[in-house]
Amino acid sequence: MENDGKEDYLIPNYQRAPVKFVRGQGSILVDSDDNKYLDCLSGIAVCGLGHAHPELAQALSDQATNLWHTSNLYRIELQERLASSLSEITKQKRVFFCNSGAEANEAAIKLAKKYGHDQGIKAPIIVTMNGSFHGRTMATLSATGNPKVHSGFSPLLQGFKHIDYDSAEEAARAIQARDVVAILVEPIQGEGGIVVPDKGYLSKLRKLCNETDTLLMLDEVQTGVGRTGEWFAFQEEGIEPDVLTIAKGLGNGIPIGACLAKGVAGNVLTPGTHGSTFGGNPLVARVALKVLEIIEREGLLERARHLGGWIRCQFKEKLESLAGVIEIRGRGLMIGIELDRPCAEIVEVALKKKLLVNVARGNVVRLLPPLILKDEEATMLVEKLSVIIKEFLTSKR
Repeated sequence: MENDGKEDYLIPNYQRAPVKFVRGQGSILVDSDDNKYLDCLSGIAVCGLGHAHPELAQALSDQATNLWHTSNLYRIELQERLASSLSEITKQKRVFFCNSGAEANEAAIKLAKKYGHDQGIKAPIIVTMNGSFHGRTMATLSATGNPKVHSGFSPLLQGFKHIDYDSAEEAARAIQARDVVAILVEPIQGEGGIVVPDKGYLSKLRKLCNETDTLLMLDEVQTGVGRTGEWFAFQEEGIEPDVLTIAKGLGNGIPIGACLAKGVAGNVLTPGTHGSTFGGNPLVARVALKVLEIIEREGLLERARHLGGWIRCQFKEKLESLAGVIEIRGRGLMIGIELDRPCAEIVEVALKKKLLVNVARGNVVRLLPPLILKDEEATMLVEKLSVIIKEFLTSKR
């Protein structure tokens, strides 16, 4: 694609690939030169139902001719229906709607801080994990346990303590401090490289939080809404968080996020303590309701579990014995292939082969395909990417 100079009008905070997508259908995207690509990234775990889903398009169109926005000064019927549906799925009792994952985590952070202040703690501390990612606002950036994304933004906000992920023992030591009010953790680290903790990790954190009146806050922005083969990843261990943050797949590309809470956490934020102009307006709520309906009706949770397991098995057969492949891991349709060296160039090679993938943490090929990925598309993904990885490792010996 030729450079027409229009990109120069954008703040250069992204390293964009040299391709413009103009339309899509299901798992396929089409660029401005009419080339077709298999989308194995879903807009970074957003378009779980693929592109241009006819029912979502119809819901959006119908609502657009009726009512877009009134603000949260008034009751919004569709928002209340969506909150009820999410409460039923998650067992959380209260929902605050916003526009993104970072905003959902901002709400959770504010909730935890106020929870501490309400108990007389002047400087509440939230425990977060090394290797985590919670967003790029100042609070969520400060919560994120990655020095690389901190660079250039000091001083960060105070009130966060970073510990090692997947260590209940370290968490137990950290929350003994009186000022610790919450643990904020991803059930699976996405940006951190599809890091899956040992089974029972979340259950241990739940027990620790119960014993110390500490809030367990789960960031399911990337893992939620069917991505891992459950509605939410925490459900695999049969626990319930005090606070849950979601976004990405909830709107299938329509910007919506939510912070859910139960128990005492559900009553912390009161009128005037937090808000959002656009959050949960009729347009986004209508689409999100349809997303939940389709996932349930079409059995896409089971589909994600089955297809994700098949894809991982296929990659293990083709790649696991190769020198340079450290591990193939994941859950559902959240898959990581860890190599022993930086592999960002695989993204460019795959793009030329009309395959959209991503690299996390520098050396993990990350796959987040749509939940509606077809069997033949999954086969194409495995075949194409296996060849690309083999050729990459051979050329870098």
